[in-house]
Amino acid sequence: MPSDRQKTGEARREKILLALRHSIGPITGRSLAKEMNVSRQVIVSDINLLKAKNEPILATSQGYLYMPSNPVSRVSRLIVCRHTPEQTEQELQLIVKHGAIVKNVVIEHPVYGEMTASLMLHNQAEVKRFTDQLSSSESSLLSELTDGVHMHEIEAENAAILDHIEQELDHAGILHKG
Repeated sequence: MPSDRQKTGEARREKILLALRHSIGPITGRSLAKEMNVSRQVIVSDINLLKAKNEPILATSQGYLYMPSNPVSRVSRLIVCRHTPEQTEQELQLIVKHGAIVKNVVIEHPVYGEMTASLMLHNQAEVKRFTDQLSSSESSLLSELTDGVHMHEIEAENAAILDHIEQELDHAGILHKG
């Protein structure tokens, strides 16, 4: 028979799932912790338990997202970019201004192999929050480990949008062809 503590944890995880399912954007661990009256570390543990039960929760730099299978047909493409850290916001804004999503960033590290970080940036406000968070935390970009070379998986409604984004990135000198 489950203890009261187990019941409380299960109830909290159900509340977390409901909040994520009904949210239109990411929810931070801090805000979930405040809402559930627990520590952020408890939320991290709960999220890990939910993921272990195959709940489609994605941890991004903006917070947690519930990512069920999407019946809407969209196309995605992996693009290779190279730029300075100062051009990061320009690159990301060029992508999202056309309605595309920057799903992640990927680098090929000479020692660790492929390293991927989820971004899930949908719009210009999210890009601005991401770049502000990056500069205020004094963190470095993954691409700084590879002389600016990195990849993004981007997603849009159709291939024409992705083609247009690639043209703009090329025109800005950000698309890597080399």
